[in-house]
Amino acid sequence: MGPRPVGDPRTARTRERLHAALLAECAERPLREISVAMLVRRAGVARATFYLHYTDVQDLAVDACAETVREAVDALHSWRGIPDPVAPPPALTAFFESVADGARTDLYRTLLHPGGGGPLGDTLHRELRERSLAERTAAGGAAPELIASAVAATFTGVLADWVHGLLTGPPHTLATDAWRLLIVLHRHGAPPPAPGTPATPATPATP
Repeated sequence: MGPRPVGDPRTARTRERLHAALLAECAERPLREISVAMLVRRAGVARATFYLHYTDVQDLAVDACAETVREAVDALHSWRGIPDPVAPPPALTAFFESVADGARTDLYRTLLHPGGGGPLGDTLHRELRERSLAERTAAGGAAPELIASAVAATFTGVLADWVHGLLTGPPHTLATDAWRLLIVLHRHGAPPPAPGTPATPATPATP
């Protein structure tokens, strides 16, 4: 019998168990030391079942990080109305806090390379660029392709360098700094304020 479709509840439960097993193992040892045998034993599934869903441990790891990508993209777009140009959305701070979870650190370091490359980095950049491009285009912002690429590259690179220790600081500081950088990018093409006019929040064509 072939693999069940992704939407099958049994498929979802099996993948959740394997994801949980992977994170539990990552809390104890580097990803490179984790074997399929360890994962199926911890997850309580057959080895053949593992290979119905994944080709190897890294394939599982990339899939397990797909939720991280969704969380990051949603966090950057979680504001409503006109975004605060100074304080990041709470969801963005919560995202950085989740990344700092020790059980996930080695997994992210393995799949997200310094500068933003690697399987996780490539996926995050692509998903974030697509979302940013769609929202900026819909809002009528200037240079949507340019800004979407700049936003995706900036956020992915900052996150990657933080995970690898090239940037330091607690999650709330990184969330704030990254948010303010993205606000500056999204102001590209906006008319300059009149002399003596207080700075105004960014337009809705933001992250």
